[in-house]
Amino acid sequence: MINRRNFTWALAGCGLAGAGGSPRAGCQTNAWRINPANFGEVLAVLDRIKGYEYQGFETGYRNVQDRFGRAADTRRELDKRGLDFLGCHIFLLQYDPWTLLPPADLVEMVSAGASALGARRLILSGGSAGAERVLLERKAKALNAYGKLCKSRGLQLAYHNHDKEFRNGDEMERMLRLTDGELVHLMMDAGHAYLGRADIPSFFSRYHARIDGIHLRDFVKGEQVPLGEGEVDLQPLAAAIQAKKWTGWLINEEERLNDGRPGDAAVGPARRHVKKVFGV
Repeated sequence: MINRRNFTWALAGCGLAGAGGSPRAGCQTNAWRINPANFGEVLAVLDRIKGYEYQGFETGYRNVQDRFGRAADTRRELDKRGLDFLGCHIFLLQYDPWTLLPPADLVEMVSAGASALGARRLILSGGSAGAERVLLERKAKALNAYGKLCKSRGLQLAYHNHDKEFRNGDEMERMLRLTDGELVHLMMDAGHAYLGRADIPSFFSRYHARIDGIHLRDFVKGEQVPLGEGEVDLQPLAAAIQAKKWTGWLINEEERLNDGRPGDAAVGPARRHVKKVFGV
C-alpha cells in the first residue's frame, strides 16, 4: 500500500501533481567533471547540488552504470542525499540509424539499472528526422516501445530535444502526434529550443501536459554562459508555467562544449536566477 504523503510525492516527481502545486528545482550533474569509476565523486556532486537547495538531480547513465550490480547499497547512498533521482539520461554521439535513438540493448540495460537505483524516469536524446516522414514514424514507433518497457519497470520515458528538432519546422510536434501521450513525455531543453528559434512559451502552453521537465540554459551569441548572465529571457516561460499551474521539474544544465565543466562557478549564479525568475 502507498500512503497519502508518498502518493503526493510520486505525483510531484512525475510532474503530475494537482493544481495549487509549484515546479521543483533540479540540477544536471554534468556541470562537474566526474570520474564514473569513482562513485564517491558522484556522491560529492550530489552533496553540492543539495547544498544549493535543489530538490532533485539528473545524471548521465555512465555515472551510475558501474553501480547497477550493487543497486541496493547504491540506492541507500543516493537516498541519504535527500534528493529526488528525477532522471537517468542516455545521450550518445551516434544513434541507431534506423530509429535515430539509442539501441534497444542499451535502453534495456539502463532502464533496468536506473529503476533499481530509484530513478523516476529514463531520459533519451536522439537524432533529428528532418522532413523524412518514414524515418520519423520509425522513431516514434521505437519511442512507444521504449515507453512501454519503461512503464513496466516503474519509469516514465521522457524524450530530450536538441536544436535541430525545432529548426526543422514542426518536427517536434509531429513526433508528439505520432507517439502515445501515456508512454512518451518530454524533457524539454529550452536552451536547445532557443537555439532552434522556437517560440518556447507557446510550445510549452500547447504541450505542457506532456512535459515532465525543462532544461534551462543561457547564451551569448550562441555560447553558453551561466543562467541569468546571457540573452535568454525566461520571464515569458515563467508566466506560461504559472498560467498552466505546471508542477514539473526546472532543471539547471550548465554543460559546455569541448568537455568544459564550470561546476560551482556556473551553478551558484544559475540557482539564484532560478529562484528569482521562477520562485523555486
